[in-house]
Amino acid sequence: MLHLVPGDPVKIMLDGAGSAAPATPAQERALRHELGLDQPLAAQYARYLGHAARGDFGRSYESGRPVTQALGRVLPGSLALMGCALALALLLGTGLAIAGTATGSRVLGGLLSTTQIVGAALPSYWVGLMLMELFSFRFPLLPATGDQGLESLVLPAVTLALPTAGFIAQILGGSLRQTLAQPFITTARAKGAGRLRTLTRHALRNAAIPALTVAGTTIGGLLGGAVVVETVFARPGLGRTVVDAVNAHDYPVVQGFVCLTTAGYIAISLALDLLYSLLDPRVAP
Repeated sequence: MLHLVPGDPVKIMLDGAGSAAPATPAQERALRHELGLDQPLAAQYARYLGHAARGDFGRSYESGRPVTQALGRVLPGSLALMGCALALALLLGTGLAIAGTATGSRVLGGLLSTTQIVGAALPSYWVGLMLMELFSFRFPLLPATGDQGLESLVLPAVTLALPTAGFIAQILGGSLRQTLAQPFITTARAKGAGRLRTLTRHALRNAAIPALTVAGTTIGGLLGGAVVVETVFARPGLGRTVVDAVNAHDYPVVQGFVCLTTAGYIAISLALDLLYSLLDPRVAP
């Protein structure tokens, strides 16, 4: 897809080299041959796969660094943001789901259900700007931009967590209601277990699998949201790095990013499969 986007990485590299004179066609041909961009697209793809299989993901056209270094330099910041956001989303989503299911009030239950829907629909950029306006400008409690420790992580993590929490709460709430209709729940209540104890000790563990599946698949959504959040809060990370790489037609960085996210999905799917059997003995390991 990047090859179809207007623009030429060779001209971008030569124009950014700092030379006052425009690049000559001979210089363009030489650099294109050096990068292998004069080959057919299928040949470039096969060549990339061959190098990637040996752990060589190429060098960034823009910086000249190996792709592993270019991504590894910003990966810890993005992982910290996504990890905090996922933890907050799980806590908030689980709390909303339990509260909405445990309450005996139809009005309060409807209000909590509406909160879940609204939370899932909130756009990250709007949430980020509102939090920044409230907690950085109107009440200067937290920094608005940068990556200067734990305080600067709070607003971006909350921004990224709120929509995910609403989505998790919807899935977990529906699964809890289905689980509460099962015969073993009737048995637990017959033994004297209260509504809250029944929810937390008996129903939650059995209802958690769909929510965990959603939490695993939302990693991609968190990564996509991180692009926006890191831009709004001016945080260095994978999101901003990949946006810059797309704008510069830096093919190796974008391809390395795709490989990294694919490996992440595989690892998360494997971890979830192993966790299912621990949560529910009926699931074969």
